Amino acid sequence: MVELSGAVGVALVALGMVLTPGPNMIYLVSRSITQGRRAGVVSLGGVAVGFLVYLVAANLGLSAVFLAVPELYVAVKLAGAAYLARLAWSALRPGGVSVFAPADLPQDSSRRLFAMGLTTNLLNPKIAVMYLSLIPQFISLEKGDVLLQGLVLGSVQIAVALAVNLGIVLAAGAVAVFLARRPSWLRAQRLLMGTVLGALAVSVAADTSAPAAPG
Repeated sequence: MVELSGAVGVALVALGMVLTPGPNMIYLVSRSITQGRRAGVVSLGGVAVGFLVYLVAANLGLSAVFLAVPELYVAVKLAGAAYLARLAWSALRPGGVSVFAPADLPQDSSRRLFAMGLTTNLLNPKIAVMYLSLIPQFISLEKGDVLLQGLVLGSVQIAVALAVNLGIVLAAGAVAVFLARRPSWLRAQRLLMGTVLGALAVSVAADTSAPAAPG
C-alpha cells in the first residue's frame, strides 16, 4: 500500500514540474491558440498516452536498462538538455516569440495532433527524470508490492499533470489575448520562459546522478 506522504510528495513534485514551462506546455499552448481548444485537447490525449508509456516502461525495468548501459542514460539526458536549450534560445534570442504569441502554423489533423503530443511527451526530459529518478524515491520497501506502488504513484503524477495541462489548454486563448494587448507583459513572459528553460537545461545536463534502481 502506498503511504499518504509518498502520494502527497509525488503530487507536489508533479505540480511543480508541470507548472514549469517545458516541451509539453509549449506544444499544447501553441496548438490551442492556433487551432482551438479541441486541437489542444486532442494533443493532450497524445501526451496522456506518453505518460502511460513511461509509467509502464519505468515500472517494468526501463531503469534497469539504463543502469546496465549508463552511456545510454547519459545520451538521453544530454539530448533532452539540448532540446530544452534550443527552446530557451528560441524564446530569448532577438526577435524570439512567446509561447502565447499566435503563430501561423499548419492546421494538422486529429491523428497528427495526437501523434505529436505523444512524441513531444516521450522526448520530454522532465518526464524521463520524473519516472526514472524522482518517483522511485517515494516508494517504501516496507509497504510491500513495489510494482503496485510505482503504478499508483505514477497514476498520481498523471492525474496532476493532466488536470493542470487541461486548464492550460482551456485558458490558452484567453491568456494569449490578454498578453497581446500588453506587449510588455508578453516580453516579460518570453524572458521568464526562456530563463526557466535555460536553467532547466543546465540542471539536466549537470546532473550526475544515476537512474534509480528498480524495486
